[in-house]
Amino acid sequence: MADVKKYPGNLTVFVFLTCLVAATGGLIFGYDLGISGGVTSMDPFLIRFFPSVYHKEKENVSTNEYCKFDSELLTLFTSSLYLAALIASFFASTVTRVFGRKWSMFYGGLTFLVGATVNGAAVNVFMLILGRFLLGIGIGFANQSVPVYLSEMAPPKLRGMLNIGFQMMITIGILAANLINYWTAQIKGGWGWRVSLALAAVPGAIIAIGAFVLPETPNSLLERGHEDAAKAMLRKVRGTDRVDEEYEDLVIASNASKAVKHPWRNIIQRRYRPQLTMAILIPFFQQFTGINIITFYAPVLFKTIGFGNQASLMSAVITGTVNMVATFVSIASVDKLGRRTLFLEGGIQMIICQIIVGTLIGVKFGVTGAHIDFSKSYAGLVVAFICIYVSAFAWSWGPLGWLVPSEIFPLEIRSAGQSINVSVNMFCTFVLAQVFLNMLCHLKFGLFYFFAGFVIVMTTFIWLFLPETKNVPIEEMVSVWKKHWFWGKFIPDEAPPTGTIPQQPFVFYMVSETGDRTFSRWQTLISPRRTAAATS
Repeated sequence: MADVKKYPGNLTVFVFLTCLVAATGGLIFGYDLGISGGVTSMDPFLIRFFPSVYHKEKENVSTNEYCKFDSELLTLFTSSLYLAALIASFFASTVTRVFGRKWSMFYGGLTFLVGATVNGAAVNVFMLILGRFLLGIGIGFANQSVPVYLSEMAPPKLRGMLNIGFQMMITIGILAANLINYWTAQIKGGWGWRVSLALAAVPGAIIAIGAFVLPETPNSLLERGHEDAAKAMLRKVRGTDRVDEEYEDLVIASNASKAVKHPWRNIIQRRYRPQLTMAILIPFFQQFTGINIITFYAPVLFKTIGFGNQASLMSAVITGTVNMVATFVSIASVDKLGRRTLFLEGGIQMIICQIIVGTLIGVKFGVTGAHIDFSKSYAGLVVAFICIYVSAFAWSWGPLGWLVPSEIFPLEIRSAGQSINVSVNMFCTFVLAQVFLNMLCHLKFGLFYFFAGFVIVMTTFIWLFLPETKNVPIEEMVSVWKKHWFWGKFIPDEAPPTGTIPQQPFVFYMVSETGDRTFSRWQTLISPRRTAAATS
């Protein structure tokens, strides 16, 4: 493993405050996840925009409980945001690379704020969907840039803890949305849903203003040619003037990045196969844990299994609180226990809980979905196991699904890699949001077994194919893949780990724009200072 002791590892007040402000980008994603499910369970909202769903729910108490909310138009309201986020993430990649991480966050927050305003003032379904698309663009930009920003700012030994601040803000946003829904549902006059949707402007304004005052990362400054500013920022970030070694490693990575003119073309090269695979499968598996289904459909789900209106919203508040508190477990342990340990333990815990929850619901409703009143103790048991499931996700696949992809890519393809991570995440979220209620209607309690099967597959995948990345400097991550039993054969021997110095004084490692050793269009990876040191 790479030597992780050579870089300063202290957490300065400047870095802590900077990462705290940047992490607020997670608020907009979390708020939306929590608010949409609560709003779609409010009767005034359904009466105004989705009357057929409302009448189907109210007019016949013997309706199949699994199919009460089966409406493609209703799910389009929720899922349209994620389609917009998917598209936006590709544009965000260019903005992040060319203009910097902070401006990508700023544009995301500003667009989200506008979308919240449109939704709060909506008078028809078109305005609802338009607002959702604007919200999605904001989320696409923020989710693309914030995890990368946090990973680049953090010292290697504390990168996991600081990056998980993004997931912590997501959970705070979810909990805040659940509490707001519980309050607005009690507003007389039936306009509480407007308050819930319009208040999304608050987290949008927080990240927009915060991003405007944030400094840029040393990596981004170097990538855009500001060498002196990058070194000054690195000194400030590390709280010491002894940053020469880390700075030179960043220069090497930056030079390699500048040699790559087409990151989207380069990312499919064989040498990047391990990172590309993780950037696709980790977000895919993260969504197929079923967590977002429970998150933004929690009130609908609890209402479906027999809870009343207020009881379903309060149950969502309970799971939101568990989600937030359990994330602290990951913050405290991710840089000590490592990513793999949390992934594996969380996966096993989720499998067990999903099987139990599916069985409990199946025992009551069977395959017919006949209406049955839950006893308080039985309903409490269902909520308890859902909470245990949520806690497992909150300290494993939730934060690590954003952390690991943001730290494994070399600088030259980092923005493209993160865009793939976000787009896969948003695409899977869109698909599941669009088909969930239909799946619930047809698969019934077996839906929980369906997701449990995916968790078995993805836990096995992590055990076999994900190397441990804790404490490894972000610019030296290639050494981790090189030593892996499977991925090592994809890393060419002639490509030294980023940051290494040639042993022969006059042998220079060069790469062309395509990443191959050729004798045309050379781009040296050795900085002037390293060259002088090597030849002295």
